[in-house]
Amino acid sequence: MSGVTIAADEPAELRLEAFRGELTGYCYRMLGSAFEAEDAVQDTMVRAWRGLGRFEGRAALRSWLYRIATNVCLTMLGSAQRRARPMDLGPAGSARSAPGQPLPEKVWVGPIPDALVAAGDPAEVAVARESIRLAFVAALQHLPARQRAVLILRDVLAWSAAEVAELLDTSVASVNSALQRARAALADADLGGDTLRRMDPDQSELLERYVRAFEGYDIAALTSLLHEDVTLNMPPLPLWLRGPADIREWMLGTGCGCRGSRLVPTVVNGTPAFGQYRTTGPWALIVLEISAGRIRTITNFLDVERLFPLVGLPMRFEG
Repeated sequence: MSGVTIAADEPAELRLEAFRGELTGYCYRMLGSAFEAEDAVQDTMVRAWRGLGRFEGRAALRSWLYRIATNVCLTMLGSAQRRARPMDLGPAGSARSAPGQPLPEKVWVGPIPDALVAAGDPAEVAVARESIRLAFVAALQHLPARQRAVLILRDVLAWSAAEVAELLDTSVASVNSALQRARAALADADLGGDTLRRMDPDQSELLERYVRAFEGYDIAALTSLLHEDVTLNMPPLPLWLRGPADIREWMLGTGCGCRGSRLVPTVVNGTPAFGQYRTTGPWALIVLEISAGRIRTITNFLDVERLFPLVGLPMRFEG
């Protein structure tokens, strides 16, 4: 169930810290925010530290930590609104639409750097990356909180129904029922997109062409890389666009301030991402979701003051 290995005689701090990455990934999928996930994990660690003496052995410790983390997340979700993407909140706009007033951070599903959740065994890294994709995490937010926990524990982390039932203090039948309902709900979600289990040459070439087109502001070349059903969204702004034509018109009109930008590559939510620097300074964290060899979703997170430090990008271009 986990690639984490710890010795029973290790200091308590190391025994707990060994699970921080996977717990952060779990809490992020539950909460849809890297910042809230880090808060939840820290709360979990504090609670575990206070009661660590009651537990021996790695398996018991891991299950106990997940029980604490689940309870922390369920409490946080009890008073929170469901996080979303702009596409969940209303119909697509047009290139001539007003961007709208920025909405609070608590409204949005946010990004998370792979480094916070993906480390260790290559197979587990692949699963972690696939299951933190923005589309998947956003779809999870539509599920009731306990269904969300069941689906993550069963289908992402590969816990048995009996283990989940014990963690949630419920029956195996209830777990199986919740999982069936959660899977049915996700089946209706649009989770299209390739994952980064490996970067194949075709995808590398696509990203190189994207960078050349964006930095050269060659909009014809850029739109040739887009999926026919591509969407562009820009949290915290509610406006989103669908289709290459509207995106092209937007970038030649309202978005023309992006001309002359430089891009710095990174990896966020298991997908290619870039820090965008306009001539006036940092502008957006661009996260790309790819499907069938084309760019399917472009998410421009504009809260660079918080997000660039989170993903390890500098606040000024260093080219």
